Amino acid sequence: MMDPFLQQLLAEIQEFGRIHDEGVQDPNLKMRNLKPETAHLVSLLVRSSRRVRLLEIGTSSGYSTLWLAWCARELRGRVTSIDHSAEKLALAAANLKRAGLDGFVDLKCGDATEVIGSIEGPFDFVLFDSVQVQPHLQLGPLLPKLADDALVLADNVLSHPEGLAPFLAIIDDQPDFDRVVVPVGKGLCVAHRLAPSLAAAGMKSGRQLPNPAGLC
Repeated sequence: MMDPFLQQLLAEIQEFGRIHDEGVQDPNLKMRNLKPETAHLVSLLVRSSRRVRLLEIGTSSGYSTLWLAWCARELRGRVTSIDHSAEKLALAAANLKRAGLDGFVDLKCGDATEVIGSIEGPFDFVLFDSVQVQPHLQLGPLLPKLADDALVLADNVLSHPEGLAPFLAIIDDQPDFDRVVVPVGKGLCVAHRLAPSLAAAGMKSGRQLPNPAGLC
């Protein structure tokens, strides 16, 4: 279980981001943190499948990064997180230090596509947490750096369907990936690279879970 101090810190970061984004018009300046229920689901996926080489694209203030770093500490893993904004990375670094989790994260500043070209895999977990970085541009060069059993997640699938459509199309074109869109938060795509035997058998569904209550 997450300790009360980290729970409170995450709540503070989430509230700061909400208030900040309400007063900012430029989308590049918004924090756009994961919704808490989405972050919790992400952490459950990481911990239950014991992912240890974690890559995040879209650090922002470090809200989701803290969740991933908490998982990495529990599993003796490591997080690499990329953001183009030095200001946001500085804020994330401060939040990680407050949480005592800075030793589990490597923060990278720069264009995500360029940074991905310079880092080494394999990664067994990837979270795309920013529609602004156009995740389809990074997915192609990232594929050779993924582990055979990798999980690839992308937020904002239902809130920004046009922006995420090219990403989903690339996933659907991969014979060794299966995916589902979970109607939690802003819509979370969960894609799994299948074992070679399952991929050869054509065990793909590519479906969206029903959301009778509407988008969260």
